[in-house]
Amino acid sequence: MTDLAPKYDPQAVEQGRYQEWLDQDLFKPSSEQKAHPYAIVIPPPNVTGKLHLGHAWDTAIQDALIRFKRMQGFDTLYLPGMDHAGIATQAKVEAKLRDQGKNRHEMGRTAFVKQVWDWKDEYASIIRSQWAKMGLSLDYSRERFTLDEGLSKAVRRVFVKLYEEGLIYRGEYIINWDPELQTALSDIEVIHQDDEGAFYHIKYPFADGSGFVEIATTRPETMFGDTAVAVAHGDDRYKDIVGKELVLPLIGRHIPIIEDQHVDPEFGTGLVKITPAHDPNDFAVGNRHKLARINVMNDDGTMNEQAGKYAGMDRFECREMLVKDLKEQGYLIKIKPIVHSVGHSERSGVQVEPRLSTQWFVKMKPLAEKALQNQETTDKVNFVPERFELTFKQWMENVHDWVISRQLWWGHRIPAWYQKQTGEVYVGEEAPEDIENWEQDPDVLDTWFSSALWPFSTLGWPDEKSADFQRYFPTNALVTGYDIVFFWVSRMIFQSLHFTHEQPFNDVVLHGLIRDEQGRKMSKSLGNGVDPMDVIDQYGADALRWFLLNGTAPGQDTRYNPKKLSAAWNFINKVWNASRFVIMNLPAETKPAHKPNTASFDLADRWIFDRLNHTVGEVIRLLDEYKFGEAGREMYNFIWNDFCDWYIEMAKVALNGENQTLKVRKQDNLVWILDQILRMLHPIMPFVTEKLWLSMPHQGKSIMVAKYPETHDEFVDDQARHEMDFLIETIKAVRNIRMEVNAPLSAPIDIMIQLEDPENEQILADNTDYVKNFLHPKKLTIAGQIAAPKLAKTAVISGAQIFVPLVDLVDVDEEIQRMKKEEQSLKDELERSSKKLSNQGFVAHAPESVIAKEKSKQADYEHQLESVKQRIQELKKSE
Repeated sequence: MTDLAPKYDPQAVEQGRYQEWLDQDLFKPSSEQKAHPYAIVIPPPNVTGKLHLGHAWDTAIQDALIRFKRMQGFDTLYLPGMDHAGIATQAKVEAKLRDQGKNRHEMGRTAFVKQVWDWKDEYASIIRSQWAKMGLSLDYSRERFTLDEGLSKAVRRVFVKLYEEGLIYRGEYIINWDPELQTALSDIEVIHQDDEGAFYHIKYPFADGSGFVEIATTRPETMFGDTAVAVAHGDDRYKDIVGKELVLPLIGRHIPIIEDQHVDPEFGTGLVKITPAHDPNDFAVGNRHKLARINVMNDDGTMNEQAGKYAGMDRFECREMLVKDLKEQGYLIKIKPIVHSVGHSERSGVQVEPRLSTQWFVKMKPLAEKALQNQETTDKVNFVPERFELTFKQWMENVHDWVISRQLWWGHRIPAWYQKQTGEVYVGEEAPEDIENWEQDPDVLDTWFSSALWPFSTLGWPDEKSADFQRYFPTNALVTGYDIVFFWVSRMIFQSLHFTHEQPFNDVVLHGLIRDEQGRKMSKSLGNGVDPMDVIDQYGADALRWFLLNGTAPGQDTRYNPKKLSAAWNFINKVWNASRFVIMNLPAETKPAHKPNTASFDLADRWIFDRLNHTVGEVIRLLDEYKFGEAGREMYNFIWNDFCDWYIEMAKVALNGENQTLKVRKQDNLVWILDQILRMLHPIMPFVTEKLWLSMPHQGKSIMVAKYPETHDEFVDDQARHEMDFLIETIKAVRNIRMEVNAPLSAPIDIMIQLEDPENEQILADNTDYVKNFLHPKKLTIAGQIAAPKLAKTAVISGAQIFVPLVDLVDVDEEIQRMKKEEQSLKDELERSSKKLSNQGFVAHAPESVIAKEKSKQADYEHQLESVKQRIQELKKSE
């Protein structure tokens, strides 16, 4: 056995522990092939920087599940990896280069990509050190990266197969364009925020000189690309002008007035300018009417030659100058300021420009339909909480074709080549043989394209004979934040179903966001972010993990709260002190923990083993249901209240006594219960449980591979629960009286207990040692009938009245007032119970056991109330 410091010190406990686990190869899957497999692949963090609290929450849940299942005998695989995060990482590296006065175009593609690989190596190392500090039991021998050769092969296979199936195509479409990074963005890379803007009301004159129509737009700089003005079908206001031509102000080009279903006659003037190259709805209108598509901007957000004299101006500079010219030439009717939602690039922060571009797309409808159909089968993906399945379905039902090409240098290069002379397109997993005659597409794939393959590409696919793929796929659980259900979760599901014909994971466990103490989202701009490594330095990894897993219910946001971290540390310190007490009270020859024989149990033993049994059963059920907060509460209540506050204190009677046989039995019981507690806690707080478990007599090499607690039928004891409840209630009642009259435990007092049930009398008689030890009476009277002293503190509990004679200690009037307060409290409880039982909705829908319990409580309140009233009358007579 090891000496334990008087106080829990997380730094001392955690120092070197992780390396010991690695040295013993404890994180690798079991070699026992009979064991049932259980796998989780880590949601790969971006190699853009350090991990944040959201990552810590993700991984704390994942590691708790893996450790729990490992201890239950499963063949567990927790697979680590990282994401190259194309646009995010390239933006970081470009910013770094700008600070050095460099840019990627001057460096060239090869040199720039090398710089990004150097960045990746640096931050991958940081992330691994953070995983270690969190205590994650990852199998590093299987670590993957979204740009490693195996995953690149999978990406090429998927791209080529989808292309061959007609599900990937190249074409012109309106996409989100980032003018700063000069790349296409998917919808999920666009953040919408409210910006100040305006509706610019502009005159569009008729070509025949008969007047004008009024057009309102928020983006007047796009009018150079207008190819029509549209009205709604059947709008009587404009039936006479449909087919007529308008003249574009300042430009002079003629455009037609058309009818189209896109126009809402109730919105604005009912006339809408159509700019097919700069608006997705206008693009669809243009396709229906075969309108020209005129792109008026360059890649960097400046105006091109289509803008005439405004060519070369930044889009917003152009807007300002154009509006000024429209006003001077009499075309501007009015400007109406508004606040509207505008898309911004998630990475660069600039306003996104919807614009026509030739890109590669995934045709989503067939893939989405397959995913939706799968949710109607027994092989569906289970969402936890279930309500997020609706989020998934709604996105899939309304999904657009996915733009997958990015104008970047960091990422998976699109496996398409163009014949230099003919322009012929070749798509393949390998380059064409006569490569000198071909030029590869310069674009790379959207990061999510490779991330969507993560659950199976990391296990060896497309080699379907891969041992890991055959054994561990589909994986068991994916743990991630609810904010990326449609970004990532959905894509993994449809890609997996299409290529492996199986769901990628059985369950999706979704947690919320970690907000600051005021409920705000953590962000750099607010300066309210918290580094989980700093938290670990202050409170320890176990405290952080306990806080994260017990912070909230599945799918709910939580607030970072240092007080809760302090409370977590305090709880671990309680476990530490209880363990230290048990270990210090063991003789050197104590045997390792072994299940005790119930035949020798007294009431305290029967009760604590019943409570342990119940707690183990509930914790296993709740962890399997991913209800970590409720599981934590079960463990906390048992450890702090039942074990520490009551059983250890009761065990001290035997430990300090002369009966050596009884002493050894208590020591054995304490060792077994502590062993089970540490095993139960280990998945959530691995470091301290390992330290304490190895400090116990003759344990194995690590608690990590010890067996998780199980329930035992022989420990179930309802009668012990009932008897102990009465004993504890009696002890608490006397302690409360002591507190009220300022009588410390060291001051012996007379205690009189009047019992209404002979069974309760037997309980106290059988446990006199405990009663005396906890209550320290000068004289203890236990009887069915007691002549109540005239001046006494009184407590009425279920099945008994307690009197503590308090001559010279208590004022009779004060005691009457106290009893009257208790009388009112009991009346309030009776009223509440009566209302509940008279509520027809409650009676009709509540389980019979709940109704019976409420009726029992009501009868108990009535009985206690009568006893209190009687005692008040007796006190009044003594005055």
